[in-house]
Amino acid sequence: MLLCVGNFFGSTSEAEWAEYRTGAKKAPIPTYVLGANNQDTLSYFPDVSGCELAENITYLGRRGLYSGCSGLQIAYLSGTEAQQQPAPAHSFSAKDVAELKTALLSTPNFRGVDILLTSPWPRDVGTFANSAGEIDTKKCGSKLVSDLAASLKPRYHFAALEKAYYERLPYRNHMVLQETPQHVTRFIALADVGNTSKKKYLYAFSIVPMSSMDPAELVKQPQDVTENPYRKLRKEAPKSKAPLSAEEEPACQFFFDLNKQQGKKRPSDGKERGDSQPKQAKKPPQPTGPCWFCLASPEVEKHLVVSIGTHCYLALAKGGLSPDHVLILPVGHYQSVVDLSSEVLEEVTKYKAALKEFFRSKGKRYVLFERNYRSQHLQLQVVPVPLDLCTSEDIKEAFIAQAQEQQIELLEIPEHSDITQVAQPGTPYFYVELDSGEKLLHRIRGRFPLQFGRCVPA
Repeated sequence: MLLCVGNFFGSTSEAEWAEYRTGAKKAPIPTYVLGANNQDTLSYFPDVSGCELAENITYLGRRGLYSGCSGLQIAYLSGTEAQQQPAPAHSFSAKDVAELKTALLSTPNFRGVDILLTSPWPRDVGTFANSAGEIDTKKCGSKLVSDLAASLKPRYHFAALEKAYYERLPYRNHMVLQETPQHVTRFIALADVGNTSKKKYLYAFSIVPMSSMDPAELVKQPQDVTENPYRKLRKEAPKSKAPLSAEEEPACQFFFDLNKQQGKKRPSDGKERGDSQPKQAKKPPQPTGPCWFCLASPEVEKHLVVSIGTHCYLALAKGGLSPDHVLILPVGHYQSVVDLSSEVLEEVTKYKAALKEFFRSKGKRYVLFERNYRSQHLQLQVVPVPLDLCTSEDIKEAFIAQAQEQQIELLEIPEHSDITQVAQPGTPYFYVELDSGEKLLHRIRGRFPLQFGRCVPA
């Protein structure tokens, strides 16, 4: 894969980019880019939560964590540090960094991420290290990025924007003789592509995901390792950390309260309050980055919410294919249908039945689809189509024909089976369900067009 930091859209003409957007040209390998660093290029990034810009070119999003099927974890933060409030759309604020840190650090047994991508350099990255040449690391870069790097402990941190190449000596992520040894971080800044000074703008490397490495191998310290350049920042952090007010409590607290009773049987005789502890209900997994669909998240656009149940909610689709295009979403954080608990799945089924009855009363039938790929929260897209426009068989044939055109193998699930019986948790897939009960499934093994599900009903 190719990871791009800095300004992805430079002096490229609109005509040249149009060739990629229309498919006349294609990026040869999967390419992942950060968002705008200035007002002029904002229009190239239509969805702040990330989207496919062209075939093989994907905008990661404003901030978050991208997890590859190999287990590789890439944290990212788009834009430059805001110099004013409210922060412009091409900038990040202290709140953005705090929410990203909170989401990742709350992950059980968090040890760090494999790669961190930012456009600005971190402030003071040159402390204790080799010279960065003409770049004064005490004056350039972002203190917020330094704080993020100190907390996320990336094995590799890539940045740009200073038009210079700088490969810093690796630095420690622990205090010698005071903390358990941890892996080192390598910071690499890249120059702008095609610069006349022929400074290095491409860094090729191979990496084994942290999750697959032997712990002893992971924490080996190279001979040229240095102290952590953000050590002073880490020491000062606890002093400046103010206690959270009731209004500022982390959003994930909502999930704990919401699910406390989930999965428990109603007591019949009151004898359960003896010496033994009641069995704790299993909580939904927590998001690894800011989530736009967890109902408790500040990112949720609550004006679009139509109905809230016990475990699920219904919301209008932002940029829907029709005015009544809706989403069925779990209140808690689940990635796909096959990850749902029985209680949540039961409520999803009730929502589907209610929508079928509602749309039929309006002379419509629905098609439902799910893309469990490049998404971290389950979104069941429900798109109604007029009954007199096409039959269920027409819709099914349209999906199969579109899939064949794009060399996608879309298979029909047997009548008395469901997706939970044919797909395992963690398996990327694309799923279609008609209100007649017919179901189609594609197991994603490589690249998959993010807008495929929207193209067919449209």
